[in-house]
Amino acid sequence: MPPASPRVTRPPSRRRGAARLSLAAVVALLALPACASTQPGATNEPQAERQPTTLVVENQSFLDANIYVVRGGQRIRLGLASGNSRSRFTIPANVIFGVTTLQFIADPVGAPRTPVSNEINVTEGEEVRLTIPPR
Repeated sequence: MPPASPRVTRPPSRRRGAARLSLAAVVALLALPACASTQPGATNEPQAERQPTTLVVENQSFLDANIYVVRGGQRIRLGLASGNSRSRFTIPANVIFGVTTLQFIADPVGAPRTPVSNEINVTEGEEVRLTIPPR
């Protein structure tokens, strides 16, 4: 019987090990998005900045006036427009939903009359102009 030849075993190739490792890394990276969870309503898209909707009041009267915005019977005070001046107010974002029908009230301080504007359609980001004429 011929003498038994020693069995030669080679250590695994480094290339083969590196290939297995990189394949495992690729599989792990592909599996990560499937395991990721998001909160309800959360999106990966950046939120669009909401543009403020403004009201510019040109008060040509000598009386100061409290300015209100009216939506669906709800009256919200925007501020005081000084007499004989121009004022700018920001309409609260929760008042505007798409195209919204609004009215404006100019309540002169110390006067019995309270003029109300016509209904107008306002869209987010618009600038609305209101003129209070002299008495």
